[in-house]
Amino acid sequence: MFITRKHLSRRAMLRGSGAALALPLLDAMLPACTALAASAARPRSRFVSIYIPHGATLARWTPASDGKNFEFSPILKPLEPWRDYVNVLSNLAHAPVGPLAGEDAGGAENHNRAIAAFLTGAHPVKGERAYVGASVDQVAAQAIGQDTPLPSIELSVEPAGLNCGSGFNCAYNNTLAWKSATLPLPMENNPQTVFENLFGDGSTAETRNKRRELSGSLLDSLLEEVDRLNKNLSLADRSSFDDYLQEVREIERRTALVDAKLSQNLELPDAPAGIAPDFATRLELLFDLQVLAFKTDMTRISTLMLARELSNAVYAASGVTEGFHTCSHHSHLEENKLKFAAINQYHITQLAKFADKLAQTPDGEHSLLDNTVVLYGSGLSDGNEHSFDPLPVLLLGKAAGRLEGDRHLRFPPQTPMSNLLLSLLHVLDVPRDSIGDSTDTLAI
Repeated sequence: MFITRKHLSRRAMLRGSGAALALPLLDAMLPACTALAASAARPRSRFVSIYIPHGATLARWTPASDGKNFEFSPILKPLEPWRDYVNVLSNLAHAPVGPLAGEDAGGAENHNRAIAAFLTGAHPVKGERAYVGASVDQVAAQAIGQDTPLPSIELSVEPAGLNCGSGFNCAYNNTLAWKSATLPLPMENNPQTVFENLFGDGSTAETRNKRRELSGSLLDSLLEEVDRLNKNLSLADRSSFDDYLQEVREIERRTALVDAKLSQNLELPDAPAGIAPDFATRLELLFDLQVLAFKTDMTRISTLMLARELSNAVYAASGVTEGFHTCSHHSHLEENKLKFAAINQYHITQLAKFADKLAQTPDGEHSLLDNTVVLYGSGLSDGNEHSFDPLPVLLLGKAAGRLEGDRHLRFPPQTPMSNLLLSLLHVLDVPRDSIGDSTDTLAI
């Protein structure tokens, strides 16, 4: 048998002056033999963790029925088109959010512990030095992220803040990702910087300013390489490659606009909460960048913080004019609970848009939504009480066939959230006996 098709490495990149661009999966990257091609096309699972603070109005979050074919609750209703990819998990609790014997109890303390414990399952220690535990995303990155250019990416819609409080290190409230018990990873909130971290030209303010002055484009700097590669691709691959380049150029254009807008405010005091920058625009860009990073296999692990604990951002598109944190303190008034539920639903609406982006992105024989598992939830249950049992938590995606969907799984009361973290590691084929305060795995 003679095989004449040219083969392109899955790790091939376009390189220009100060820039590099990863490529999507093309037919030319697969072995010519059909059986081998099918094997090579079989993707690895991706893992996304998305954090939202302040809990939820659980009466409007939790489905009334269990098992399959459950009725979507009002907050989760935007996810119903993706029913086959959704698992709602009830009765999970994060004991590390609460105080240990001798520690202060209270709302500010629980806010700090909630965000630090969400992916670690560990109790954060007060004091000048941060100490909590390795987070599930970084455990996964050590196991399955080492053969991608970036083991993981860490993103935040809001900038880092200095409002730490209660004797906690500021790292607890500014990141979800912990490479080790003492090593927090910074979260990037500027989409332009994220784009350049993924695809070249550096991420410093000086570099970005030079980029603006030159009005240069990543793709413009690679045109010669693009032309050279196109000559060696089939017609089908050329079409896929062209679609990909158009997608990159559009994201580059939008990130440049956001970056330019942010640069105008560098010398100004902090803008009022909820006014600038625009939440939906920035979040959409961060979602697009995550999809692009997965599509090009730049990374398989992503962590995203929709807001920091104690954030009082205003989400005007939700129809609620009160600040996020303020609204979570409902004072047990039904009217206030409904307002907070409207914010919860607005955030889920954004998650549904992310699901659509993943579903519309081919990944081998399936889509990125088929080959990804998204953990979405909060480290607090009721923002008014600052409780941490039960937590609003769901999974989205099928993890390359490892997860079913269309399920509301109700576990025994006070089941450790860390048991879910451990189970997710096993879903990702990461061998691990425990994480945080886990006691067992869950049947997910």
